[in-house]
Amino acid sequence: MQTSVRILDTIPVTHNVRHYRLERPKGYRFAPGQATEVSIDRDGWQDRKRPFTFTSLPDADVLEFTIKSYFDHPGVTNELWSLGAGDKLILRDVWGTIQYRGPGTFIAGGAGVTPFIAILRQLNASGKIAGNRLVVSNRTEQDIILRDEFEAMEGLEVIWTVTGDAKSRLLQERIDADFIRAHVTRLDQNFYLCGPDEMVSDLRGLLEDAGADVANVTWEK
Repeated sequence: MQTSVRILDTIPVTHNVRHYRLERPKGYRFAPGQATEVSIDRDGWQDRKRPFTFTSLPDADVLEFTIKSYFDHPGVTNELWSLGAGDKLILRDVWGTIQYRGPGTFIAGGAGVTPFIAILRQLNASGKIAGNRLVVSNRTEQDIILRDEFEAMEGLEVIWTVTGDAKSRLLQERIDADFIRAHVTRLDQNFYLCGPDEMVSDLRGLLEDAGADVANVTWEK
């Protein structure tokens, strides 16, 4: 399936991240954590597909994506930054394996937090957020996506760590074996991972080496 939808508005999140809110096609359904391939409905861009995760709740009247733009090369996310209300995007079939399986620890690198947004929003809205933890690594505090929203979710434990912000009062630790030993005290829980491929691969190995059951680790396959 392929459908063209209008952008209703764009909302700044960080210096390089925006919410893109779109009209919702009738019957278009997704589960929190799922994604679709998106193209810009503009000459020369229709066939340039990129995967983006839905960050709106599944019963919302509009669709939302929370997208980081990379300005260092002329790709899709850079072009998206130039769009606004009335411009169109092309959506395709829904897919994705990151879905909630029960309380656990969500670990993300940078924009890898986006598949967790709708999941945690839904848990918060339904009063089921308690018992979950969010761990996110960013380069600087200014790169943190939806910090205020996550910190306001009562019952969600949040750990921010930064790797290139010497003035920050947040943790300044890489998510490595030492981090896992220091901050993950329970290995008999669900783990949800998203970020750069190398980071996710390393984390899967670190968790397994520490004693976690690989059957309880969810990532985008």
